[in-house]
Amino acid sequence: MKFSELEERVRATMKSEDTEGKFEQYVTRTPGYLWALFFRKLNVHPIAVTLLSIVIGAAAGYFFWYDDVKMNLIGMLLLIWANWYDCADGQLARMTGKKTLIGRILDGFAGDVWFFSIYFFICLRLHAEWGYWIWIIAAYSGFHCHARQCALADYYRNIHLFFLKGESGSELDHYRQQRDLMYSLPWNRKEWFHKIYLYFYSNYTRSQEKMTPKFQKFYKVLRSKYPTVIPQDLCNRFRQASLPLMKYTNILTFDTRVGVLFLSLLVGAPWIFFCFEIIVLEALRFYTQNRHEKFCEQFTEELMNDK
Repeated sequence: MKFSELEERVRATMKSEDTEGKFEQYVTRTPGYLWALFFRKLNVHPIAVTLLSIVIGAAAGYFFWYDDVKMNLIGMLLLIWANWYDCADGQLARMTGKKTLIGRILDGFAGDVWFFSIYFFICLRLHAEWGYWIWIIAAYSGFHCHARQCALADYYRNIHLFFLKGESGSELDHYRQQRDLMYSLPWNRKEWFHKIYLYFYSNYTRSQEKMTPKFQKFYKVLRSKYPTVIPQDLCNRFRQASLPLMKYTNILTFDTRVGVLFLSLLVGAPWIFFCFEIIVLEALRFYTQNRHEKFCEQFTEELMNDK
């Protein structure tokens, strides 16, 4: 396979070049695609790849326990490897048509397991010096900052994809819609697992909606005015307003966060990673959120004044 052909195939697996940059295309997507091809040849199920990703990513955290650069480097390589598998499982599922609810759940769960392990072992490493304070800092960094940053970034990217590609090209879900679907399912052997999943997923979407009140108002007015087809001009203008923020949503998710984690380990000061999440990424989240809410308010006023 020629590189140009590989590049084209990888680009076809991306949701959008608006929301995924060159770094992700070449460093994450391309190795992930090659792994997916390899697993398809071996007839490996996508869920098995996801489980491998969870195990490898969790194991990475263990190597960050040691105040030893060589051990830390092993952990870094394992985390990169896990991320490639995390990318490969979805591509493999689309290649083979083996898409399952449990696969989607495990795929979303993988990153949480990785970072729980990372925080846990870094806290063990720093406990002798920092005492219980490091556990408190890590809990705030992970459960409050990291979780909100990733949830908001994920939501903004799905909003962007909705205006770029429509409902079919986006995963923009709504709390009320997901909760109604949950209530519609019976408690039986076939649906109980799906019902529990929807309970937690709808709570996740509600947390996203609570962080974006002005977008919620805009979307409500938009759907009231255009219940079926949204004018293309409006979609284009919203995309143009949203596009500059997509680079910030990428920073708020995986690559930059892990880059700073690796640097903090290499200099022997992993506490820097928590400071980065709490100070730098929180400031960026606030800025991104403020910018997005501001132009949503402007679009709402425009729609309400356009009789």
